[in-house]
Amino acid sequence: MKKLIFLLFLCIIAKIIFAQQTPSSENYGKTLNLGLGIGYYGYIGHSTPVAHANYEFDVANNFTLAPFITYYSYRNDYYWGNPNNPYRYYSYRNTIVPIGAKGSYYFDQILNAGSNWDFYLAASLGLTIRKTTWDNGYNGERTAANSSSRLYLDGHIGAEYHLSERAGLFLDLSSGVSTAGLALHF
Repeated sequence: MKKLIFLLFLCIIAKIIFAQQTPSSENYGKTLNLGLGIGYYGYIGHSTPVAHANYEFDVANNFTLAPFITYYSYRNDYYWGNPNNPYRYYSYRNTIVPIGAKGSYYFDQILNAGSNWDFYLAASLGLTIRKTTWDNGYNGERTAANSSSRLYLDGHIGAEYHLSERAGLFLDLSSGVSTAGLALHF
């Protein structure tokens, strides 16, 4: 909670500082980003398919905030047994739903990017909702899927190519969830 309050404080300070600069001719907010990609979640050791959505709104010159929601799910096997029950593999399904806010700073003016391109660096902060479902008949240790932190932190670098005034294609590479998708501008 302290980190979320600190992030909001930084956004307010950025708004005050950047509000006195000459405004950009381009607004990045009012954009719905829908993407599919791959994600990596803590201890599982491999990537998994991901669906992601966020909605950006302008906070300051070249800076946006975007509430987001991401969804990924995977199945894993777990070897367990006891003296009364022979050792065997059981399966569990983990569903992970990170929610939070993504702050993005656009470098179009610095890079002299044309009007068809947007380039940004971003960071995401949020919480992870996690649900684990085990096979029927499994009576063993159930903490195998609960060792990762619920705090969600992610760093991003990305670009968008504008197909038109209302639509674009984006690529968002990050330390946890990388996606490609459609950006809809309103």
